[in-house]
Amino acid sequence: MKSVALLFLVVICGVAGWGQKLKPKKRSNGEEINFRTKTKDVCTMSMSGDEEMKLRIECKSQGKSYWCEYTGKPSVCRPFRNNPKLYWNQIAMELRKLPHACESTQVLKATMCQKAPADALMKQIAAGMEPEDLANHDKSVQKTSASVRGAGKSSVKKTGKPAILPLIKPTQHGQGSENDTEAMKLAREHCWESLHGFCSYIIGIFRG
Repeated sequence: MKSVALLFLVVICGVAGWGQKLKPKKRSNGEEINFRTKTKDVCTMSMSGDEEMKLRIECKSQGKSYWCEYTGKPSVCRPFRNNPKLYWNQIAMELRKLPHACESTQVLKATMCQKAPADALMKQIAAGMEPEDLANHDKSVQKTSASVRGAGKSSVKKTGKPAILPLIKPTQHGQGSENDTEAMKLAREHCWESLHGFCSYIIGIFRG
């Protein structure tokens, strides 16, 4: 009877141990943590990977956005394996103390893994900045250049053709003016000086 009871206890312990081994490991993949930096930048950090993990941080600040990526093996830290969520929360707490989530530090470490090997540290591998108003700026430049081109075309249309000035006909010297000249000559030759105009008039009548 005692042997049966002992065997039953062994079976129970074995099943419990086997179930404990099959218990899924705590994971933090796909989780996101939102936070704000010391300068009020709105940021989101997301984690991916298994043994070697990748951390991506994306932030928005004053009309522009920036991002950076870290990589490391926090799994070599035993406290991380026990509670990865606490690990990432501590990382977020450290980032909240910084004025810039990507430029202020090249290495991230949680307080719970201070004594862990160097491989456990999250080291920055990439970073960048993307102005959000870049597309709007390009559109405004295109509109401005189009308006300038339109104004240039209209000015060419208006000023392209030279103005047509009215023709001024030269004064035609007719036969009458010649007659007047001849009459004045004769008047000067045959009349007193005081009567030049009268004589010229009379001679012009007779010659006309």
